[in-house]
Amino acid sequence: MSETMKAVRLHAFGGPEVLTYEDAPKPDVRPGEVLVRVRAVGLNPPDWYLRDGYRALPPEWRPDSDFPLILGTDISGVVEATAANVAGFRAGDEVYGMVRFPDGVMTGGGAYAEYVSAPAAHLAHKPAGLDHVHAAAAPMSLLTAWQFLVALGHDAPNPFQDVPHVPVELEGQTVLVNGAGGGVGHLAVQVAKARGARVIAVASARNAAMLGQFGVHQFIDYRETMVEEVIRDADLVLDAVGGPRMERFLEVIRPGGALFLVNPLGFEGHEAAAKRGIRVSSTQVRSNGAQLAQVAALLDRHTVQVVIDSVFPLSEASRAHERAAEGSIQGKIVLTVS
Repeated sequence: MSETMKAVRLHAFGGPEVLTYEDAPKPDVRPGEVLVRVRAVGLNPPDWYLRDGYRALPPEWRPDSDFPLILGTDISGVVEATAANVAGFRAGDEVYGMVRFPDGVMTGGGAYAEYVSAPAAHLAHKPAGLDHVHAAAAPMSLLTAWQFLVALGHDAPNPFQDVPHVPVELEGQTVLVNGAGGGVGHLAVQVAKARGARVIAVASARNAAMLGQFGVHQFIDYRETMVEEVIRDADLVLDAVGGPRMERFLEVIRPGGALFLVNPLGFEGHEAAAKRGIRVSSTQVRSNGAQLAQVAALLDRHTVQVVIDSVFPLSEASRAHERAAEGSIQGKIVLTVS
């Protein structure tokens, strides 16, 4: 009989109430993998998209998942065991990472659990100056910011366009971040600032103080001001929000500048962008332990800080998803595993 652990599992798609805290088989360690005793789990939009069965997608794109499944990708914890062919990690090491993304996007990454088995290449040693809650909150959002703004870090095909995404040089550039109070946005602001950019942050008024502490050069409350009416000649806009009217950012960007879309679905401005020589680009964030090892120094020195919106125990994952559904999240939501 296999060992068991506590996990939050999904037996059917639906609202937060379908998340069930129960016993589940403890994962085995396969070649190339590390078994991690999870201390904290960071929540991300793909978690609630999968819980909901990706209802926003066309029916032919929706997952045909085998239940039960375990959501989640972002973890911080302690190495329990490693496969014989794994170097660089040993039992007792504190690690963090984004597990099996996007490969597990339709089946779950297995993170909402006491234990997760992860490819060693998806993990890095946890920054010593960070607790497990803050470390678990970082991976997907920080890797998204890093892979969009600094270095792609892989050569996998781009699902959103025919050409690879290519970041731009940030030093001395004016970068506008839309959705600057959210998980990706608040980290993108700090990454751009650390790379020498002049940063304009667009968010709701409740985020003004936080973004001011990060040293943004200008703050715009999108509820009071239409950004396209007050900003011209930005070198780069990173839109971390998506949705309708993304085309309006073309008015904000100088000819020859760039518009990076974290969620490009629905963008209809390619022709207008081409006329002005504006490069519109997107990419899919991918698990990358080497990049997390690289950014660990920024987290350790608090050059980049992860803001926590709220924390819930693993057993109350459904409450955490209810918090996510309320919106206006400042930073990240985290589950703790006792």
